[in-house]
Amino acid sequence: MQNVKLINYLHLHFLVLIAGFTAILGELISLEAIPLVWYRMTIAGVLMFIFIKLKKTTLKVPLKAIIRFSIAGIIIALHWITFFAAIKASNISITLAMFSTGAFFASFIEPLFYKRKIIAYEIVFGCIVIFGIILITQTELRYILGIALGISSALFSTLFAVLNGKFVKDYKPSVISFYEFVSGVLFISIFIVFTGDGFDKSYFQLTNSDWIYLFILASICTAYAFIASVYVMKVISPYTVVLSYNLEPIYGIFLAVILFPEKEHMSSNFYYGALVIFSTILLNAILKNIRFLKRKRS
Repeated sequence: MQNVKLINYLHLHFLVLIAGFTAILGELISLEAIPLVWYRMTIAGVLMFIFIKLKKTTLKVPLKAIIRFSIAGIIIALHWITFFAAIKASNISITLAMFSTGAFFASFIEPLFYKRKIIAYEIVFGCIVIFGIILITQTELRYILGIALGISSALFSTLFAVLNGKFVKDYKPSVISFYEFVSGVLFISIFIVFTGDGFDKSYFQLTNSDWIYLFILASICTAYAFIASVYVMKVISPYTVVLSYNLEPIYGIFLAVILFPEKEHMSSNFYYGALVIFSTILLNAILKNIRFLKRKRS
């Protein structure tokens, strides 16, 4: 039993590492954010469809549910577009530091969706997170667009997580994901047709390295990571999973500094600000778990 738990803990941290590696692939892929996300969602959608068919899972859901999944699909598309655009406009370190502010947004968005009061210390933590962002922007103003896009990405990610939290109570995660991927692809396709050059021949002429990185991104970092995380959550507490995923920016920045040392060289203020943000997010997760355990005992 202990060995099984250990394997699942290691698997969980492997999934967190994969999540951090997503940013690395965003740097390696030469495509701009919008076509990058279009390819990611298209390939992931095909792979998810194959998985559903192999599992003999039905795709039949009410129209009302499909509409809700579609809204979530557009939101996750916007999250990924702003995330990769932030990397292109700044670098991985800036993007992941800003992305970690998602927990701050969750403190205000969750109460609206789940009709609970905002906890006082979450407001204090929110102010501390803002202070961390100010510390970073003081010396990294050249990356202001990347900072704004990274924060936007965190907001979209939080909205998506809250919506999905409601969906998984009634529907299979693979089915939800499939409809989200399809709606995301349709949304981006319409945007490309009406605002760009459309799907001309050059759109599909990618380098071999881009095709390889895109397949890794869509298969391992998207389809596999999502399916595997569902299985991990069956044996590991949700708190441990959430707390572990808070390490994603740390893993990602660590990998970025190793792989792209020149581009990822930041000022001391950046690391002070990032430390303030990461510490606050982790402390928030710990305090939430303490509150949860107290309510469970009472």
